[in-house]
Amino acid sequence: MNDVFQDTRPRALSVSELNHQARHLLESSFMQVWVEGELSGFSRPSSGHWYFSLKDHKCQIRCAMFRGLNQRIRTIPKEGDQIRIRGKVTLYENRGDFQIIAEHIEPAGLGALQQAFEELKRKLQTEGLFEVGRKKPVPTMPAHIGVVTSPTGAAIHDILTVLARRCPAIPVTLYPTTVQGQPATAEIVKAIELAQAHGVADVLIIGRGGGSLEDLWCFNEEAVARAIAACPIPTVSAVGHETDVTIADFVADLRAPTPSAAAEKVSPDQRDMLRQINDREFRLANAARRALQRLNTKLEHLAARLRDPRRELLEKAQRLDELELRLGKAMEQRLDRSQVRSTHLAQRLAMQSPRKQLTNSREALERSSSQLNKAVQRILVKLQDRLEHTAGSLNVVSPLATLGRGYAIVRDEHGNIIRNAPDVTAGDRIFAHLANGTVTAEVKSVNPENSWPQNSGD
Repeated sequence: MNDVFQDTRPRALSVSELNHQARHLLESSFMQVWVEGELSGFSRPSSGHWYFSLKDHKCQIRCAMFRGLNQRIRTIPKEGDQIRIRGKVTLYENRGDFQIIAEHIEPAGLGALQQAFEELKRKLQTEGLFEVGRKKPVPTMPAHIGVVTSPTGAAIHDILTVLARRCPAIPVTLYPTTVQGQPATAEIVKAIELAQAHGVADVLIIGRGGGSLEDLWCFNEEAVARAIAACPIPTVSAVGHETDVTIADFVADLRAPTPSAAAEKVSPDQRDMLRQINDREFRLANAARRALQRLNTKLEHLAARLRDPRRELLEKAQRLDELELRLGKAMEQRLDRSQVRSTHLAQRLAMQSPRKQLTNSREALERSSSQLNKAVQRILVKLQDRLEHTAGSLNVVSPLATLGRGYAIVRDEHGNIIRNAPDVTAGDRIFAHLANGTVTAEVKSVNPENSWPQNSGD
């Protein structure tokens, strides 16, 4: 029997198998990563794809970004830029190169788009466009819903699906617009203005499905934000997924995390409405049944109490005759009492006639008037004498009387009274107030002694 050689060595992997397993292991271990570094070796072949490396002070890694994704990047990076990329870690099996397939690129640090977002947010917040007080209430049962979004996107499909399930009776008007790229800003503003001019929508949903920051950027533009803030129709912002936040979310009257959630917020659930209608119908039927039972019982009770109307009329007529007789007797008695009282009052009035009292009062008044006139005359004479005496006393001490005796009051140019000769100097202008009028003079000399100047003949 021939011996057969058996190879007991472990099975060796081919290079393709090893690279394939390594790629699968990398992609399953790193679902998505952010990496920051310096861009190096950037190239753009005719295919439109980008190839470059990211490096730091120790290591570097190769990266690739395919044309379908890099077309969304507004600013093409250049050699030496510090950038951040988001992508998937993988292995290029043909060469066994460890690399990252980039899905998004932005400048390192805050990022240009994020910085622009924060600056616009601060500006509009300062202007008060985010204030809760300016937001309009969003109707929960609108008669017409307007939607500003792409006619081919997932957002309009999700909105219509939710509305068809919750309340298909509400009409919906689509104001189509692009929701991505450079032209989207102007188109969204135009669509909002068209909805205002149309004037049928009670609430306006503005949004789109999810995407990257670049995809959603048109909803971070100032023109769109101001158009939403100025819209008289209550607005609901429904941009991206729940974690996506745009400027439109801040200025809109209501923010919904997704387009589907926006449709739920502005529409009533017909199942709830049907339940409410059925409940109210049941309660109304029970209330009507109970009301009918109460009325029927009351009717039976009234029917049992009902009497013959002819008998009731005879009794009322008899009662009326009795009341008429009692009323006649009462009136006669009241007239008799009134007559007796009138006679008694006439007698008292005759006994207490006011004529005599008026005559006595008139005489007393005349005497008092005469005495008062005499007293007033005496008082006036005394006051006249006192006034003349006081006037004479005042005239003695009056400065006018002093001025009349040849004296004067002298003041300087500032209106101050001059009491002493040293208060003025030669050349000063002075004013002398006399009994009648004022004299202006110029000081030629000052003599501090209490002596009259000699007449120089000048």
